[in-house]
Amino acid sequence: MGVATQAEDAGRRADDSEWMDHAVRVGLVSYGVVHLIIAWLAVRLAFGDGGGSASSQGALHQLARSGVGRVSLYVVGAGFFALVVWQLLEAVWGHRDEEGRKRVFKRVVSAGKAVLYGSLAVSALKTAAGSSSGSGGTDGLTAKLMKAPGGAVVVGAVALGILAVAGFLLYRGLAEKFRSKLETSGQTGNEGRAYVLFGKIGYVGKSAALAIVGVLFLYAAVTHDPQKSGGLDEALRELLQKPFGAPLLVGVALGLACYGLFCFAWARHLDR
Repeated sequence: MGVATQAEDAGRRADDSEWMDHAVRVGLVSYGVVHLIIAWLAVRLAFGDGGGSASSQGALHQLARSGVGRVSLYVVGAGFFALVVWQLLEAVWGHRDEEGRKRVFKRVVSAGKAVLYGSLAVSALKTAAGSSSGSGGTDGLTAKLMKAPGGAVVVGAVALGILAVAGFLLYRGLAEKFRSKLETSGQTGNEGRAYVLFGKIGYVGKSAALAIVGVLFLYAAVTHDPQKSGGLDEALRELLQKPFGAPLLVGVALGLACYGLFCFAWARHLDR
């Protein structure tokens, strides 16, 4: 048996192991907690309290405001690292029930998720250690991209990528494709119907939030003004300035909260 084959067998065994199930569940609960805190910060923003950043970084800083919360950030960081390992294994050896381009696409998506969870893990551990770095806005990065040759085109491509992800999340939510993440017991009965409803509203809510971010980046690319770009916090603040902005912001917050609750259901009825 060659080294490559041995590595593949070891990776598959790790991916299918019971300890990985437990680690992934911790990560999913952590992800749910972050979404619930972001939703709470967004509601506070809608009612005139802009003291916190309605973003993943803001949620982590909110957790760090107490001693218990700071300790819990280490658990959250470990949970996110578990999700990184899971998605890396999926990117290399996973999605074996698919074939051809569909398998390649899903493995690429898993690789992208690994990057996302990795950034959250690093942010959580830095915040737990007392570092406030990494909380800067995206306008600085956008400005650097704008100065590069073809920078506006790159920023526009980023915008289109974000909008594509938003559209994908919207499709998964409306078509209930997320059901494949849950065991059958997590989709049936009164509890199952509630979990599916949380997932549907949650995916649509996440899609709406990401779409606003994508529009900001696209506007920055068209106007060549990097200050027009922004992350989730900037997007929600921009939404608040529109007619009926506060009710719309509360609606987005509801969607993010439902996604957080879906993450809890996903952890409880995990089907990998």
